[in-house]
Amino acid sequence: MKNSNKYFALSKSSLRDKILGAWVGKSYGAIMGEPMEFDAQGEIYEGSLDIHPDAPKIWLHNEDDLYTNMAFLEILRDHGLHATQDNFADVFRKKDFMLWHANGQARQNLLEGIPPGLSGHPYYNPHADDIDFQIECDFIGIISPGLSESSQKISDKVGHIMNFGDGYYAGAFLAALYSHAYLDNNIVDLISKSLKVIPHNCKYSVMIKKLLEWYDEDPDNWRITWKKFEEEYNKDLCPWAKSDPPSKQGNKIGLFNIQGHFNGIYILIGLLYGKGDFLESIKICTRCGQDTDSNVANCGGVMGVIYGYEMLPETVKSELLPYMGRDYNYTSLSINSATDLSYELAIKNIMENGGKIDSDKIIIKPQIYNFSGELEVSFSNLQFQDIYTIEPDLSPELKWHGDWKLTTDHKGRPRFYSSNQAGDYLEAEFSGNCIFVQGNQQYKSGILEVFIDGELVQTRDMYVRKELNNSAQSTAAWVTNLADGEHTIKIMVTGRCASDATDTDISLGRIISYTGRVSVPS
Repeated sequence: MKNSNKYFALSKSSLRDKILGAWVGKSYGAIMGEPMEFDAQGEIYEGSLDIHPDAPKIWLHNEDDLYTNMAFLEILRDHGLHATQDNFADVFRKKDFMLWHANGQARQNLLEGIPPGLSGHPYYNPHADDIDFQIECDFIGIISPGLSESSQKISDKVGHIMNFGDGYYAGAFLAALYSHAYLDNNIVDLISKSLKVIPHNCKYSVMIKKLLEWYDEDPDNWRITWKKFEEEYNKDLCPWAKSDPPSKQGNKIGLFNIQGHFNGIYILIGLLYGKGDFLESIKICTRCGQDTDSNVANCGGVMGVIYGYEMLPETVKSELLPYMGRDYNYTSLSINSATDLSYELAIKNIMENGGKIDSDKIIIKPQIYNFSGELEVSFSNLQFQDIYTIEPDLSPELKWHGDWKLTTDHKGRPRFYSSNQAGDYLEAEFSGNCIFVQGNQQYKSGILEVFIDGELVQTRDMYVRKELNNSAQSTAAWVTNLADGEHTIKIMVTGRCASDATDTDISLGRIISYTGRVSVPS
């Protein structure tokens, strides 16, 4: 880390205005992108960008992008700037909001007793490269104006709860981008400074440098740059990356992508090609597709810091004005109260890091943080191998022994096979060296056992408290780094359950096998 010898001055009112701009910008981006979330996968969204009338009234305050940020911000309120990783992990352990992908798996891991420093590790979390830390890192950058080292200290504690490798770096980079945005409005410069906080040879860093290169070649046509990234980098390995059933896609990687680093490029495309225009930036980001509410919320948040609240378009301010004091669900914070708290924390952070207050001026001693440490890589040469869904006609390879019952979703689509009979089991042959099996955590769920080639390798309790019932993106099995070749997996209902569970039910869904290697904890 290198501290700048120069100081930077902001008025108290300007700092607060930028913080308010960040939370309003993030919130407005979320309501623009929410209605078309994952509508455009591997294609540009060409539909309307009008704000849906229900967005600020109904959807906004139940956005996971916002309530996770607010919950982590509450931890800093209660424990201070030096809150521990275990303090932050309590958000997932104790809060009753739903979580998905890397967040959801981190919660499952934490509740099973895996330490928070490992709950995001790919050995335990097949979603390690997913978008989750990126969508909830905003609070870190917002309270770290000009303080990229400070942002990275907090990022390390929070981001490794749910992510690792490029999934972690996506959030660490964005937190730094927020930090630098307080002191600079040149997007290329902001990106270049923020690149210093992640390894120069990680995949995300390589992608960002490629983006800057392609932007320099064609700074006026974002669609050309978008297409180049789509063709070269849309290769998600998340078990949920198969957006269509195998009968339509075979064993090819789907167009769905929830990787942090891939979606992060969409944020940067919006920032670069928006040319400093708030609305144009978030519109371009929305049209890029994939996880639109999250990407556009991040893009809007960074632009909100650059603009400050007072300079935001009147349409943005008027749309959110009636909801500024409404708490985000599951938290005690609203846009207004989060702004007040973030301002207090930012002042403390500045003062702890060589800054001072001179009358109405806040004097910041900027930090330029340079990454040092070991490169994290979640998955090495990982590729999809066998993909089985629970539709009997599509995956006859799955052999259900015993009294398994098919459950369906609200549209009548197959969802899970479930059994509570001890000794019932699912058996399937697969090729590769890693295997994922989807499960559903419920308050009536029991304990399952996982066998590979006849050997017991895992035991997992699928019970979850009633408030989190039907956590349908949970993991029943994640077994990695087997010998290459053909294997048989068997998942058995044990008939045992935790004392709080109401039954011994086990619900199983899709099965995905891979070839390649998964990082192991050091």
